[in-house]
Amino acid sequence: MDTVIIGSGISGISAGYHLQKGGEKVVIYEKDNNWGGLCGNFTIDGFRFDRFVHFTFADNEYIRNLFEESSPTYAHPSISSNYYKGYWLKHPAQNNIAPLTVDEKVDIIKGFINRKTKPFEEIKDYDEWLRVQYGDYFAENFPFKYTRKYWGLEPKELETKWVGNRMHTPNIDEVLKGSYETQEKIFYYTSHMKYPKKGGFRSILNKCREGLDIRFNKEVVEINPLEKYIKFSDGTKENYKRLISSLPLPEIVKMIKSCPEEVINCADKLHNTCGYMVSLGFKRPDVPKHLWFYIYDEDILASRVYSPSMKSLDNVPNGCSSLQAEIFFDCKSEIPSKEVVMKNTIEKLVSMGLFKEDEIIVKDIRFEKYANITFDKNIYTNRKVVLDYLKNQNIETIGRFGKWEYYWTHQAFKSGMDTVKNEEK
Repeated sequence: MDTVIIGSGISGISAGYHLQKGGEKVVIYEKDNNWGGLCGNFTIDGFRFDRFVHFTFADNEYIRNLFEESSPTYAHPSISSNYYKGYWLKHPAQNNIAPLTVDEKVDIIKGFINRKTKPFEEIKDYDEWLRVQYGDYFAENFPFKYTRKYWGLEPKELETKWVGNRMHTPNIDEVLKGSYETQEKIFYYTSHMKYPKKGGFRSILNKCREGLDIRFNKEVVEINPLEKYIKFSDGTKENYKRLISSLPLPEIVKMIKSCPEEVINCADKLHNTCGYMVSLGFKRPDVPKHLWFYIYDEDILASRVYSPSMKSLDNVPNGCSSLQAEIFFDCKSEIPSKEVVMKNTIEKLVSMGLFKEDEIIVKDIRFEKYANITFDKNIYTNRKVVLDYLKNQNIETIGRFGKWEYYWTHQAFKSGMDTVKNEEK
């Protein structure tokens, strides 16, 4: 086989499409029985749920048009909310504190005014970055708590280059105005989030998926870079001339014959989040009030909740609605059972006044070993060792987990596109 791609997620589909378009013979091997990876979906009694929550806001015109040709999309305004101690605050919370008590607003504003100033290059960790941006009180009561829920680590354990424009830093006027009234302006890093009108999120890949040779239920268990073959759990093997992988770095190094111990150790030190998706379907159409929202209370395991039915009514039967809650953990932490997570999620969402338990007609919980990349302080050193080794073995890596990057969907897609450039070198 000329080119073998491991994984049929967004980066694998992109790589296959662009290489095949250029005349290269390509086969994609997928361990699951369907394509899409974390962009895939599943259906229960007419309710469609994405495997993990996604929107697209591609800024590259070519990618944006390709997604739109695959499936027309809804463009939802990037309006989200925050739940904090029983209050609902428009996102971002740092400049929409109007619903809070007077005392708490005073503490937040005083903290913001008296916050330390420091050049970015002198900030040593995410803990300090948050305090410099928002002041001690807000940092400790909002993003500190959310960090523990979303990343499973303390802010002091994270570095800061990953933040980029993901978090808005308000000026004093925005903080003060937001303490009196809810601000209409959208402060999110993109004005709209797009989602396919039909078929779930993976529909943005329909055009790219057409004509690709994807072979399912083919789990790779061994890679031999010297003899250029991969072996599968079913005992078969495939030779290759070129190998492209979207496999997570900690997984692929274990498959390579004679991989140095130093490389395996560095891969093992990489941190990522894993997590549960709790998917709920309801017998009435108006359960969701927010396209998505964040939860800061630490007694509630869910950190984010989205509504598949608000994304598109194609995701639910007529007269119904749905929610999906994300519950994350650090990969090296103790993970609670499905029963504990499901019970906490339903009970807490009910206590938040979102729905009554007897309105649920579909409930599902699924665990994903790899959810996102965690930028702990040692990520760059450990990642470089692993990626340099794979490059020396002529194994190309793509995607969020193959590059070990905090990629949005369009960035993961572009990493698959870039395999064409690699071929031209």
